[in-house]
Amino acid sequence: MGKETKQQHRREHGSLLAAPEKRLLVWMAERLPRWVNSDHLSALGLTAMLVAGLAFWAASWNTLFLLVVVAALAVNWFGDSLDGTVARVRNQQRPRYGFYLDHVIDILGTFFLFAGAALSDFMSAPVALAFMVAYMMVSAESYLATHSRGVFKMSFMRIGPTELRIILAIGVLYLFQKPLVGLGGDARYLLFDVGGVVATAGLAVTFIISAARNTVALYKAEPTPPRQEASPSGLQASPSVRKLVRKQQPRMQINPQPMLVSGQWLQGPRRAEPVQWRRSSDR
Repeated sequence: MGKETKQQHRREHGSLLAAPEKRLLVWMAERLPRWVNSDHLSALGLTAMLVAGLAFWAASWNTLFLLVVVAALAVNWFGDSLDGTVARVRNQQRPRYGFYLDHVIDILGTFFLFAGAALSDFMSAPVALAFMVAYMMVSAESYLATHSRGVFKMSFMRIGPTELRIILAIGVLYLFQKPLVGLGGDARYLLFDVGGVVATAGLAVTFIISAARNTVALYKAEPTPPRQEASPSGLQASPSVRKLVRKQQPRMQINPQPMLVSGQWLQGPRRAEPVQWRRSSDR
């Protein structure tokens, strides 16, 4: 699917593997069969994350399913990373559709994976839930920043989606050897609980830094406007509205000719004043 065009937003991908990964994806996209399109690849990526979550859960009974988790992460990389490249190589971009669908699939895929981990014996449910909350906060801030600033950042501190998949795959393989780790003393903790807490803290820091940067940038781009005088209704009226109101206000009539008012002649231009009529009984 097409993830961006110049008219929609600009992508910034500065991860460690971004450059070689891009060359590899373009190479594969140019050789992919024509009957395979970006929608097929997106569906493949989502299905792979569902399989990964189920395999994580099944590994509680047979640890060999952890190998299925690693293979599913690789398939997810293939589908999720290649769908946008195929659309761009073939000039079949659909910016809004692609951006929306891509991130809906990312959210669903992350939920599938960590729901399976929470149901397994390798990660506790509270840690998995905390990670999902932090992930959703970072995702929401990223999507809002993309809409407000027109820049979609795909990495933070040189770590992007591909690097995260590699780290996750290494952790899954490490479960074969050491599912429990010690942090001093005799206490033993689940490896994915320790990793989940560290990842959640990292996501929280990412959210705070990114939100602060974007808030400052938007404030500089749109500073507080100067104060305007209030309209009669108490609302702020723009200069054009105030000019229109002045044009529509009735003007005081000027009487250039002498006139007799209450027994006296008024000479020259003067604002007409209402004549005070008195009854004969008031004299």
